[in-house]
Amino acid sequence: MAVVGLSAEEQSTVLQIVAGILHLGNLSFQESGNYAVVESEDFLAFPAYLLGVDQERLKEKLTSRTMDSKWGGKSESIAVTMNTEQASFTRNALAKALYSRLFDFLVDAINKAIEKEHEEFNIGVLDIYGFEIFQQNGFEQFCINFVNEKLQQIFIELTLKAEQEEYVQEGIRWTPIEYFNNKVVCDLIESKANPLGIMCILDDVCATMHAKGEGADQTLLQKLQSQIGTHEHFNSWNKGFIVHHYAGKVSYDVNGFCERNRDVLFNDLIELMQSSEFPFIQDLFPENPNAEKKGRPTTASNKIKKQANDLVGTLMKCTPHYIRCVKPNETKRPRDWEESRVKHQVEYLGLRENIRVRRAGYAYRRLFRKFLHRYAILTRETWPEWRGDEKQGVLHLLRSVHMDSDQFQLGKSKVFIKAPESLFLLEEMRERKYNGYARVIQKAWRKHTAVRKYILMREEASDILLHKKERRRNSINRNFMGDYIGTEHRPELRQFVGRRERIDFADVVVKYDRRFRPVKRDLLLTPKFLYMIGREKVKQGPEKGLIKEVLKRQIEVEKIQSVSLSTLQDDFFIIHEQQYDSLLESSFKTELLSLLYKRYEERSQRKLPLKFNNLLEFKVKKGGWGPWGSAGSRQIQFQLGSTDQAFLKPSSKVLSVSIGAGLPKSSRPTRKDKRKSGHFGDRQSNSRDSGAPRNSAARQGQPGHSRAQAAGRLSTLLRQASVVQPTLPRQGASLRPRDPRPGPQVNMDFMSVPDQGVAGLQRRRSTESKPVPGGGRSKPVPKTRPRTPQCQALYAYDAQDTDELSFNADDVIEIVTEDSSGWWFGRLRGKEGMFPGNYVKKI
Repeated sequence: MAVVGLSAEEQSTVLQIVAGILHLGNLSFQESGNYAVVESEDFLAFPAYLLGVDQERLKEKLTSRTMDSKWGGKSESIAVTMNTEQASFTRNALAKALYSRLFDFLVDAINKAIEKEHEEFNIGVLDIYGFEIFQQNGFEQFCINFVNEKLQQIFIELTLKAEQEEYVQEGIRWTPIEYFNNKVVCDLIESKANPLGIMCILDDVCATMHAKGEGADQTLLQKLQSQIGTHEHFNSWNKGFIVHHYAGKVSYDVNGFCERNRDVLFNDLIELMQSSEFPFIQDLFPENPNAEKKGRPTTASNKIKKQANDLVGTLMKCTPHYIRCVKPNETKRPRDWEESRVKHQVEYLGLRENIRVRRAGYAYRRLFRKFLHRYAILTRETWPEWRGDEKQGVLHLLRSVHMDSDQFQLGKSKVFIKAPESLFLLEEMRERKYNGYARVIQKAWRKHTAVRKYILMREEASDILLHKKERRRNSINRNFMGDYIGTEHRPELRQFVGRRERIDFADVVVKYDRRFRPVKRDLLLTPKFLYMIGREKVKQGPEKGLIKEVLKRQIEVEKIQSVSLSTLQDDFFIIHEQQYDSLLESSFKTELLSLLYKRYEERSQRKLPLKFNNLLEFKVKKGGWGPWGSAGSRQIQFQLGSTDQAFLKPSSKVLSVSIGAGLPKSSRPTRKDKRKSGHFGDRQSNSRDSGAPRNSAARQGQPGHSRAQAAGRLSTLLRQASVVQPTLPRQGASLRPRDPRPGPQVNMDFMSVPDQGVAGLQRRRSTESKPVPGGGRSKPVPKTRPRTPQCQALYAYDAQDTDELSFNADDVIEIVTEDSSGWWFGRLRGKEGMFPGNYVKKI
């Protein structure tokens, strides 16, 4: 209550009134000389104290009331004592009035707390219990069903009737649907005109009730039979009457109707509450008793009728949406379905008529302008804006998606689409268009970021070797690819790597042993480990004689002590580790070194030590008996040679490597990548302009200038295409620049075969008349390829690793191999990988 702005005093008074209402319920009356008296006045003091009224006056007003009588021109007030039944009704009326007005006060307080200074659109939720049909239906069910009847009338007005009227206004071809209009039932209950409704007759009977309520219900039944007994939606039976509601026939027992309808909150009780010492209670009863003494008290049915009409008036100002709840059973348990109960609810909720109208009508309707705005992207003519008549634009859109003509109609200002599936088709095509454009944008952005990433990687790698090592001519400007052996399609290599581990670099390198003998190894670098994988022949078991991949070495990145290289342009490098070192040779050593440098810094939070010297030493592990098997160290001596190809000369414990001079140690990448986006276009053009020869303007007047431009464009395209695949460094590349001038034409006539003589004649005949292929026989039918086993996906699966396949439900996958472990190997859309066998079924 504090949240909605009630003060502490008001909160205390609210709780005090609730306590007073509860204590009023403890009062009971007994008969004394045909009059009612309070059975125990001990129970009277506390409610009088809580309500702030005098105890004697409270007792007086509960057991008697003042009645005004007129005789001629005179009027006088007479105190009428009550019997026990009337006193009980008066006590209950006072408790109901206090509770009702207190509840209204709290509702008003909440509305004031959420009220805004200016009026806005709002959403209201109205929760209705629903139609009630029990074995015995009384006055409460009658009032509830009346309210539902009124709400059903709004439902008919705003859905069924308005639906058909819209088709008529738009000129849509339409077959009217017959539906039950329940206005006749509402008039039967609430009508004030002749014939009177049930509620008006009930109020008349209650107004003429005497001290005892006995016989009033039978009087009500007799009056109903006499006044509305011939109504088509009304019938009577020995204990009550039957009303033909929209939901079906409901029989009401009139026993207790009059008692529950009476509201005996006479003016005496209102005056009593206005005399309370608490201003809060006085404000709950603002009536003027002197002005209302002539009228008789209101009844419960009258209040229900007024509130229902007010609710209808409020709803008619809104745009209502309905949520129909169907109760499947009375047991309140899952999977308990009572078909007869559900059918009855579907019938009385009016769902059948609504579905009939919707099915015969059109599920979707939209103004031409809004329809064009939403689906304009589907065709070139309507995007970004349709120029012409809106109706023709809508017709063009619907024809472009090949929608059947019986699935839509064009009205005067709206398009009507019949089936939801047709609308789903439009939405799906719209989503595909946006999805396609989004993919184009994503592809361009990823391409741009990838190019920038690898350019940056190339520059960072070059900085590691800057001023420390000579560079090879064909490797300084190449692109970095990372994976040079296709590990994505090599599960025999990925088996050694963790399922969640990403491979940063993969290449076939040459490893040298203690005797400097070369052997190939597959080198894999991940954020945590450096793997070296070799191959060995299986010596025993069912796979004897087969060549299998074997993990030769696994080094944790943070346990690498240092990396040693020479200062020349060779491809050798040594990875130093605590146990023993590895001498390796790789054409992509710069890329590997840059990635290893990053991963080492990430894992150990320090720089990777790099050593550059032409005399390198590395440890070897113990490898058996003899002079070569002992543990120790080996050396590599690098010296300047004459060619770009390394020349190796091993001795006992020293390997001599001779290689020619490379690019200077200060060399950096110079080639500019042509795949940059427009953001880098200005910088790119500036660099080309700055590097252009100064006499280029004079060359434009030369006749061969257009051919030179075409050749330049062709070379640019070739350079761009080279970005996709890495340019491998070539051994022994020429150091001399090519001469752009064409060489002299060499006469090759001496290679021609003379056409003289018998041999020449036969040669000419063979070229002039060619034999029919196959000797005239028909082309043989090609052999049918053996059908590979296939399976269909039962569920969707997202790959958890790079060697797995992702697929959707119902995808067909080719099975390559099946494994007893449950992981199968298959092919889908040109991609191979592993997938769980329990997600698919064979077909």
